[in-house]
Amino acid sequence: MKHLNTLSLVLLFLLAYAPLCAQDNANMNDALPQLSASKITQKISIDGLLNEPEWEQQIQDTQTPFRLNFPNDVDLAQSQTEVKVLFDDNFLYIAATCYDSSPEKKNVVSSLKRDFQWDLNENFNVYIDPFQDKLNGFCFTSSIMGVQLECLMSDGSSFDCSWDTWWLSAVKRYETYWTVEMAIPFRVLRYKDMSSTWGINFARNNTKNNQISTWARVPQAYSAGTLAFCGALNFSEPVKRMKANVALIPYVSGQTGRDYVNNTKQNIPNLGTDAKVAVTSSLNLDLTVNPDFSQVEVDRQVTNLSRFEIFFPERRQFFVENSDLFSRFGFRNLRPFFSRRIGIGFDTTTQQIVQNPIIYGARLSGRLDEKWRIGAMNIQTAANNAKGIQAQNYSVAAVQRQIFTRSNIALIGVNRQVVGDSNPDERYKRMLGADFNYQSKDNKWWAKVFYHRAFDPLKKSQNHSHAGFLNYRSRKFNIWWNHEYAGQNYDINDIGFVSRNAMWRFEPIFEYFMYPKSKKIFRFGLKSYNNMYMQLDRKITDVYQEIEFSTELLNTMQLTFWIFRDYTYLFFPFNPANNPNKPKLPENTDYQVNGWAMYFNTDIRKPLNMDFYVNYGGYYLGTKLEMNGTINYRVQPYGSLALDVTYNAIEQTTELGNAYFLLVAPRIDASFSRSLFLTTFLQYNTQTNNFNINSRLQWRFKPVSDLFLVYSDNYGIDDGVMNTANWIPKSRALVLKLTYFIMPRR
Repeated sequence: MKHLNTLSLVLLFLLAYAPLCAQDNANMNDALPQLSASKITQKISIDGLLNEPEWEQQIQDTQTPFRLNFPNDVDLAQSQTEVKVLFDDNFLYIAATCYDSSPEKKNVVSSLKRDFQWDLNENFNVYIDPFQDKLNGFCFTSSIMGVQLECLMSDGSSFDCSWDTWWLSAVKRYETYWTVEMAIPFRVLRYKDMSSTWGINFARNNTKNNQISTWARVPQAYSAGTLAFCGALNFSEPVKRMKANVALIPYVSGQTGRDYVNNTKQNIPNLGTDAKVAVTSSLNLDLTVNPDFSQVEVDRQVTNLSRFEIFFPERRQFFVENSDLFSRFGFRNLRPFFSRRIGIGFDTTTQQIVQNPIIYGARLSGRLDEKWRIGAMNIQTAANNAKGIQAQNYSVAAVQRQIFTRSNIALIGVNRQVVGDSNPDERYKRMLGADFNYQSKDNKWWAKVFYHRAFDPLKKSQNHSHAGFLNYRSRKFNIWWNHEYAGQNYDINDIGFVSRNAMWRFEPIFEYFMYPKSKKIFRFGLKSYNNMYMQLDRKITDVYQEIEFSTELLNTMQLTFWIFRDYTYLFFPFNPANNPNKPKLPENTDYQVNGWAMYFNTDIRKPLNMDFYVNYGGYYLGTKLEMNGTINYRVQPYGSLALDVTYNAIEQTTELGNAYFLLVAPRIDASFSRSLFLTTFLQYNTQTNNFNINSRLQWRFKPVSDLFLVYSDNYGIDDGVMNTANWIPKSRALVLKLTYFIMPRR
């Protein structure tokens, strides 16, 4: 396989050549719009009325009407938007007047809950790129009902909406327009001291007319929030660094419950705090002492029929801000660092993975200047001798240097160290790696090359990974090449996430889109997807190939159909139902099957909507039918009811037998106001014979300050029968948690 290493060298050549290719399209960025922000001394009242003299005196940019991003990028928006910007020593003020060309139509609103689903709400968006690197920034969104959504932006167009911060906004609704007023504190932004120009763009999601429009033109092939196409915001005088920029978020919680498996009661009071310290206007220090994540929403269960671990995203707030500095290394299934490994341990008494308390954590992250970003993190977890869990210390350091217009070279180091006595062979795990990320100025080219190496007390060779990725994307084409390599001993799943090692992976994709002249059809799509795994001795173990045809309507309905061929070589025994208690297919056997699949969703803007997925075909020595459907009913603006059902029927022709799995997950989201929310999530899973309830009541009584009441209940289902007489209680807990945001005045 040595000749395959040349693929990385070829990609490096293409990366060097790609900037030259992108220059042909660079002129589209030369005429990006400009907007002026005047400094004011009078306080703006955030009430949505826009009646202060400062707003009336501010010059409106009438030369830049909002242009469509969807369903085309040629026409002007049917419903126009006007924007003005002001600032003072503490806030960036943004006012928008959103005109409504179809007042007779009902607005689309999912609920009053914060962090709403973007495409199900009429909304106005602000994208801020303070360093004008066209890669990292902030998004602030207000729905037509005045509900807030904020996100961190990375890689030019990736959004992390689990970020939570404080800012002010208000909306006023009128018959033919609505106005929104925002005050974004400079304290929550990261920017260069005394900077006078930022990148900025504004977007309007006009859901009832199914149009997305932007102030600075964004081509249809890319999302409206792509930072490559930001215009310029020019301040009338430089923006100064905020002094004494410190915030504290202490919490107090109490938990009562019972562990029925170990027959123990739990009455646990808890106290801790988070702190945010702005070391500079662009560099932030986050501290946490005895953090508690009991209010974090549970993961959605899935039916796992694969031979490998499933990835679940990070949801804990401490790990969110600037998380791309650590989490963007590698690829999704080949990550050198995965923060969800922190705070869990293996309980040797129950042979299960359990939560393990974090004693403290510290993270320094942000920018040194326009070109350099740094991140350093240290986390200490507790020991639990009764469960055989050792104390661990995790240290992570990352540095990123921007090159070209939108590219960077990044280095990362990770160390997991056992604290106290330990087996010498388990005392540490370390990793060093380097990534090169490239994005062209016009956003058409995207590429990545990386090399990572693990250090283990015993495994001295075959402990590295590398990969290369190249993508070209335009309105009609999406073409990419991806290859990955993981050595035999690249085993870092105690600090990272590696779904498979000792393998090569190849993943070429080709997509072509056709846009008919139709008042109903948005586009047709044709796709060829291939995914192949190969062992280090060149033995092919998996080949998945599909041909797909899709239709997308202008009313958001979609229909996709594809046929596939799937080849699998088993290099270890495996039961097709992933049941360790049933007979297994022997290793060194292979299977090739064919099948088809279909996906369909109705108009998501309708109060009652649904989506449906079906997959049928050969499966090892038999067949598999997989069906998944979700029905949603929205009660505007108070919330929604949803029912998700997944059914798998596996039928085999040998003593392996048949298996039938059902996963039912109803969900209730209720918003009683813009500050009081209830989410109840039930999951019944026959694969794990488990039924669980998670219900969370949240009262946001002031910015970033909440009172949570969380109830959770878990039952084992004897013989998989959905009958309460067969339910065996496993655990039950009730948690009350109060967090309070404290920020000293300047």
